[in-house]
Amino acid sequence: MAGGIGMGGAAPSLIRASLGRTGRWASGVAFVGGFISDILTPLAPFAAYIALVAAIAAAIIAIAIVLRLVLAAKALPALVFASTAAAVAGGVFAIQKQTNSQNGLIAGLVPAVAELQRSMGIVSAKVAKIEQTVTDTQKTVETVKQSTDKVAQKTDEIASVQQQQTAQGAETQKTVEAVKQTADTLADTVAAGQQQQQAQAEKLQATTEQIAVSIDTIAKGFAALAAQGGAIAEPKRPDEFYHNARVYELSGDMLNARRSYLAFAGFDVDAIDPYTRFATLLRVQDGKAGAREVFGALADKGKALSIKLVHALQFDDAQRLEKLNAFIAANADFAPAYFLLSQEFSEDRLGFQALSDKRSEATALTRFLSYEKDGGLLKHFVDQTQLADWLDRSRSRLAALGDVLDAGRFAPTLTPMRSNQGWSMTISIPEAATGISWRMGDSGPFTETGFLALNDQTTGKPMPNPSFELPDSTAAGSIAIKYLDVRGRETGPFDIRFDPEAALQQGNKQILDQFWTSWIAFDASGNRGLVYFTQMLSYRCAIKAVHYGLNGAALDKAIEMPPCDPKDPYAIPYEYQPYFKVADSVKSMSVQVTYTDGTQSPVREYIRQ
Repeated sequence: MAGGIGMGGAAPSLIRASLGRTGRWASGVAFVGGFISDILTPLAPFAAYIALVAAIAAAIIAIAIVLRLVLAAKALPALVFASTAAAVAGGVFAIQKQTNSQNGLIAGLVPAVAELQRSMGIVSAKVAKIEQTVTDTQKTVETVKQSTDKVAQKTDEIASVQQQQTAQGAETQKTVEAVKQTADTLADTVAAGQQQQQAQAEKLQATTEQIAVSIDTIAKGFAALAAQGGAIAEPKRPDEFYHNARVYELSGDMLNARRSYLAFAGFDVDAIDPYTRFATLLRVQDGKAGAREVFGALADKGKALSIKLVHALQFDDAQRLEKLNAFIAANADFAPAYFLLSQEFSEDRLGFQALSDKRSEATALTRFLSYEKDGGLLKHFVDQTQLADWLDRSRSRLAALGDVLDAGRFAPTLTPMRSNQGWSMTISIPEAATGISWRMGDSGPFTETGFLALNDQTTGKPMPNPSFELPDSTAAGSIAIKYLDVRGRETGPFDIRFDPEAALQQGNKQILDQFWTSWIAFDASGNRGLVYFTQMLSYRCAIKAVHYGLNGAALDKAIEMPPCDPKDPYAIPYEYQPYFKVADSVKSMSVQVTYTDGTQSPVREYIRQ
């Protein structure tokens, strides 16, 4: 080609000159356009639109220059601008697609920009004006596409009919002007949006600085306002709104109290006491369902854990406890949750506490008080008097609950008693029960003990039978005991060791110690001169030795007992005589028993009548 951009020497110089004149402002405008289109991404993929329009414009201008429809010197600045815009916008769109960013790349990296988008209403689908702009842009793109089709068709005609070049060049020039006009319109839109963005950013900064006030500062401000008294005429700070809410609440102005609480919640301050008070007010006015709805909306908008915790409290019974436990599982170190959890098991809430309820309450209160160290609870309260009340109540309840957490002191016990027919096992339960069952060994089904023919005054239900029988041939082993508490919750099983030999000895020893006055009988049934020791003989399985002395003498005499028969422990051998003779001069007798466990009884004195 003889001229235009195809000339060997002139083309590079012309391109460099165009880049020098146009490159700086073209790249600047292109990057600004890319930045703005990224921010406007929630409305529509403006980066893609700009890239498409710029690419088409660049193609048209390039074709026009190649076909010498326009002067290269005049068209190159437009080509540089269109190419730069297409490259920048295309790059932004490609990165958005790669990162799958719905709100734009910058919004994903800079939270303030995302917040700005929400503050400006960019993300909202309700902004009709912006939707219209998107629609207009789409129409413009369709127009450009149609123009591109026409240009392509006319390019084919130019290849076959050289005479039409002038007419086609004029039409192409008009299309380029239309594209430039569209770019100018978009630039104006971007500039207006940038101004609005700046205003919203300033507003957001002011709000952020307001929220950044620490709870300690809010608490001090609230304490000062409480001492001052009276409502604040034009409240602005969180402590002022909370103070006004309390003042209005005390004066009975519930409408203004509610408004003040809502204004406080708008600051998203993470303190528990304002929200528990607000929830109480809402339950009185709107019921639990109304309070649940209000706090549900607050929890959706805010980030404060205190709001989410109080929202969980607005549900009923089992659902409330489930949500509390879920909250604690997700926020294990949020101290106020443990005090509120303890209330779910308290006597005030339940009316009557089972042992497991007391233990759950004590466990939660102990965990709550553990955060008192180093002031770990102060950061959760604006009103420090509310914290003091929670601490006092926690300590008082723990003192009343005593050593309920000592599992060893509140386990069932088993008292075996041997008879000639077998074993009678008596179970002692540490609380009121609605059912008792047992099992011999470590496996197998449990057997219920049944019920007595009377009601338990505590539960109002039939009283479980506290005993069961075992045959005399039962070998040593483990007996598992479990029971149902007043709420029907299963407790246990508890494994209790059973040793028949030790149980027999312990049972006999207990009877001998309890009824020691019957060890010795002088002249029983008119048998003058005879001393009977029948009771000691019957319970001899617990006796290792019996020593006695007469008339205050040393215990230098012994009563020889027959051996214990575990199969028939209370039977007296036929040939054994349960008595011995003494002279009429014997007026008293001293006796001491040594038991099989090595212990000795006190020396017991018996006077002859």
